[in-house]
Amino acid sequence: MAAFLGGPGEGPPCGTGLGWAGEGPGTSSKNRRVCHATARLEMGSLWEEFNRLGTEMIVTKAGRRMFPTFQVKLSGLDPLADYVLLMDFIPLDDKRYRYAFHSSSWLAAGRADPAAPGRVHFHPDSPAKGAQWMRQIVSFDKLKLTNNLLDDNGHIILNSMHRYQPRFHVVFVDPRRDSERFAHQNFKSFSFPETQFMAVTAYQNHRITQLKIASNPFAKGFRDGDPEPCVYVGAKPCTLPYPLPTFPPLSTYGPTTAPTFGYGQQ
Repeated sequence: MAAFLGGPGEGPPCGTGLGWAGEGPGTSSKNRRVCHATARLEMGSLWEEFNRLGTEMIVTKAGRRMFPTFQVKLSGLDPLADYVLLMDFIPLDDKRYRYAFHSSSWLAAGRADPAAPGRVHFHPDSPAKGAQWMRQIVSFDKLKLTNNLLDDNGHIILNSMHRYQPRFHVVFVDPRRDSERFAHQNFKSFSFPETQFMAVTAYQNHRITQLKIASNPFAKGFRDGDPEPCVYVGAKPCTLPYPLPTFPPLSTYGPTTAPTFGYGQQ
């Protein structure tokens, strides 16, 4: 608890450092309520197995859950502080792809389509105390991906045949009246290269299909009727009692190339 001493939302900035994930810019000037946060990706070996083949995620008009599910184990949070957890998805490059079945590889097929409307997915338990988040594995199993540009269900909108990097953000709920002044200090982001994927409307690589069926007991369908998450659509956030930070672009997280993405592998 010594690391969290200080007034509400206050404390000297942290020094630079890296956690368990490939994070963004150095954590200097970050609030102490977030700079010690670390996130470990769960089911890492399964993600790696998919990544070696070239992970594909189905997008549908109605929305489809991700598999593997994005799950993390958190540590380093202030047990008594409130946090919001959320995810967004960033294009890995400016290209559209096609799958070459004769070579079992993905090939660039021109410029990317216009970017889909930017959205973030809030974990439905947000906000919650740091102690609660650290007590168990945090699972984003309610998150759904869609290719419907007119979606009004709060799903993440992606372009098919484009590559994406999921990002995970921990946001400290700052109780100060002028908390918007410190929004850039009150979050910490994590990016796991092994979770990169190609958005598709149907699996292209038969080995991905086989691995999904072998490792996912719900591969043949998902239940409907789940409560919809709170989402942030463009400049119109759902009603929140705290300001959201502006997350930096993917380029600040280092190289966007993914040599282990599975292109051209036999």
